[in-house]
Amino acid sequence: MALKIYYDKDCDIELLKQKTVAIIGFGAQGVAQAANLRDSGIPLIVGLRREKGSSWVNAVKQDFDVRPIAEAVQVADLVMLLIPDEVQAEVYEKKIASNLKEGATIGFAHGFNIHYGYINPGKGINVMMVAPKGQGKAVRSTFEEGGGVAALWAVANDASGNTKDLALAYAAANGCGRTGIIETTFKNETESDLFSEQSVLCGGMMDVVLAGFETLTEAGYPPEIAYFECLHELKLVVDLLYEGGYKYMRETISNTAEYGAMVAGKQIVTPDVRKAMRDILKDIQSGKFADDFMEEATEGYKHLKEDREKLANHPIEEVGGRLRKIIFKNKL
Repeated sequence: MALKIYYDKDCDIELLKQKTVAIIGFGAQGVAQAANLRDSGIPLIVGLRREKGSSWVNAVKQDFDVRPIAEAVQVADLVMLLIPDEVQAEVYEKKIASNLKEGATIGFAHGFNIHYGYINPGKGINVMMVAPKGQGKAVRSTFEEGGGVAALWAVANDASGNTKDLALAYAAANGCGRTGIIETTFKNETESDLFSEQSVLCGGMMDVVLAGFETLTEAGYPPEIAYFECLHELKLVVDLLYEGGYKYMRETISNTAEYGAMVAGKQIVTPDVRKAMRDILKDIQSGKFADDFMEEATEGYKHLKEDREKLANHPIEEVGGRLRKIIFKNKL
């Protein structure tokens, strides 16, 4: 599909001001999006699973209208599901499906549950997605600064005929129309997002950093030096890529670094690595990863907890903890 980008001029926020939005969940995205919507003049309710829990207390402290999920859904025209992927299906089945108003819309910030079929709304339910391409803190801070993060939007079911307009209005109310709202599909957003997290941004990048740190320390280099060279400076290079792309980054670094990248990059990202990436993508496309993840959640995140503990005890965390105190204190 041809790339289509929408901006504030293409969005009618007034459409949303005539409706009531229920934000389900008050984690990083819920906090940010609820605050942005309120500042944009959108009537909203926060729906939460646990009455008087920490999220409930936090939302009340911020003067939001907080209600149990079922009650919030009953009065909402748009229900935005911003709780973790692995619990959405259960919450939808038990507290949302039977409480949706006729003609209501359910929205997502990630296509996972719709794309893989864990949630199957009826044909009369509008289903949309607005996925800000930034963490909750960035969604809020850029909005407060007069900007916004870019967002992806999609419609999976359009029973009312105006779900696209509602999605664009919601994105604009979060400041995304100031930067760009990009049309996509639930399939493309879900599969590309999972792939980038696993193979590049979180999985691949983290393991490359750890491997570099371990290679230097095993060879006898001080762990503090290994930390600075393999982790601390990563942000500096990523900032250059973010600001101007590959050409700009290559022009900014030294000739020595550029030549080394040209030679060594191909040694690190070998044909085997590319094959592994294709295999990762196949597991995402087939639904195998989604099923494995949901099973992991059902079993109490056993393997994930083990990996968290292993990483928490890695030497790079001890060294980094010490050095970050110095770096942030002196703003090096």
